[in-house]
Amino acid sequence: MEQATSLEILKSGKNVFMTGSAGTGKTYVLNQFIAYLKERKVYPTILAPTGIAASHLGGQTIHSFFSLGIRERVDQEFLDSLLNKKNLQTKFSKLKVLIIDEVSMIAPTIFTAMDLILQAFKNSTLPFGGIQVILSGDFFQLPPVSKNNQGKRFSWQSPSWKELELRTCYLEKKFRQIDDPIILILDEIRSGRSTQKTHELLESRFQQTLAIEFTPTKLYTHNMDVDRINQQELLALPSLAHVFKSEDSGSQANVEKIFKTSLVSQEITLKKDALVLFIKNNQEFGYVNGTTGVVTGFDKENKMPIVKLSSNRSITVMNENWMIENAKGEVSAKVSQLPLRLAWAITIHKSQGMTIDAAEIDLSKTFESGQGYVALSRIKSLQGLRLMGINDMALRVDPLILSIDDRIKNASKNASSEIQAISTQERENIFTDYIRSLGGTIEITEIEKEKIKLSAIKDIEVKSKVPNHLQTLECVKEVNSVEELVSLRGMTLGTIIKHFDKLRAENIPLDIEKFRPKDELLEKINAIVSKIKLDNNKEEFTEGGRLKLKPIFEALNNEVSYDEIRLALMFSNP
Repeated sequence: MEQATSLEILKSGKNVFMTGSAGTGKTYVLNQFIAYLKERKVYPTILAPTGIAASHLGGQTIHSFFSLGIRERVDQEFLDSLLNKKNLQTKFSKLKVLIIDEVSMIAPTIFTAMDLILQAFKNSTLPFGGIQVILSGDFFQLPPVSKNNQGKRFSWQSPSWKELELRTCYLEKKFRQIDDPIILILDEIRSGRSTQKTHELLESRFQQTLAIEFTPTKLYTHNMDVDRINQQELLALPSLAHVFKSEDSGSQANVEKIFKTSLVSQEITLKKDALVLFIKNNQEFGYVNGTTGVVTGFDKENKMPIVKLSSNRSITVMNENWMIENAKGEVSAKVSQLPLRLAWAITIHKSQGMTIDAAEIDLSKTFESGQGYVALSRIKSLQGLRLMGINDMALRVDPLILSIDDRIKNASKNASSEIQAISTQERENIFTDYIRSLGGTIEITEIEKEKIKLSAIKDIEVKSKVPNHLQTLECVKEVNSVEELVSLRGMTLGTIIKHFDKLRAENIPLDIEKFRPKDELLEKINAIVSKIKLDNNKEEFTEGGRLKLKPIFEALNNEVSYDEIRLALMFSNP
């Protein structure tokens, strides 16, 4: 299918499964569709199974968005606990279009869980609560590592997949690396028939010296090899070692479960010049699960590591929390530790979703079909490959995926014929009606204004490898309300207000008069604050002498959110 045809199917409002090999432009089409929606004031939710994959489209992880923690399944008790959370009620009520990237990495149980959660919040028995769902991915990639799936490994094996009645878009035309031999190798692996040409090309890269100025990422099949290489490289550094131990609380069984089901370590040793990989998402500090960096030193005050990110920005890394909550939303176990792992080497499983300029890859111990395909599809060019070893398994793909590939291609042809059978004018009417049904704008002048605004914001993001609060400052100039700012930044109002506080603390000029709340609310808050200060009740102030928000919240009959109160206080002069 052509990219333009797949975009028209997306614009029609149908549920879609988009697939294709490396270089066919899946991410490009999704970005086009996302831009199309945003220009019409429709803001899609973009998710992926890992932070690395989510960062490609400016999204977030599935587990975070759906509040799954480390669960792979949901039951009615858990659904009931979610339904009682007002913040989730607000979030899901606004959800109209859901885009999920790297769907091959999603276990069928997780896929079903998303469906059940949305049905519950949308109070609908329609699949995924009746919203448009766009799935993108390549099932020739490795399936998720998941237990207790009763023999089912792929998300398409979930009953929820069939109920979505997806239109399939199989992109086949190559737009990237079209002349590079790596494309021939990958296509032959996908076909299940690797010729002598593929073997010769791979042999030509055996233990080749790479023409690069940096240390290449090493991809290995087994954790044992990855750990060995990382420890060897760490020991070779002459600098002083700093050991960081996790702080654990809760039942021992649940604490152990956290360590088994996540990448966090009980103990991590770091040195200056150590290569590291982040294993947690933190938009505030500018890293996601998969961001790489180098330790440049340690903070004098807290002895925490200072890491220079691949974006050239340096940050002091603090502990993050990994938690397990029970059905009532109470924390039953927590691990606090640095969100880092050593990164001279990583496993092929962990590399999914990455694009690497150059890599040293060892496929001599390949034990699972698809591992070789995933590893080789990480690199942009065959010249970026240093192959350390290979076995016969490395060029195999899952026979089940091979057996259904033709069916997927036929479904794509049917979807293409279906949309092309509709006249151009009818298609435009369908596109317009769908945007209108989502509450978006169809006015040309409004769309043009949004295009200009989004273009300016994109320029800011491209140019600026600067802290988030400074990006927010630039976006303030492009919007007319705080609601628009929240939508465009993809952050909560609370985070935006933190940015405002930080800008003021750094004495950076900030004009937010257009975000001024209504005078009636300001007058109420001013009166409440004056009374609290006059009463001088110590319980209503922090140890540092700052006024707590709770008494203001209660005095307003719990009708104004804490974040709205924080914003109002920025304009308050009691």
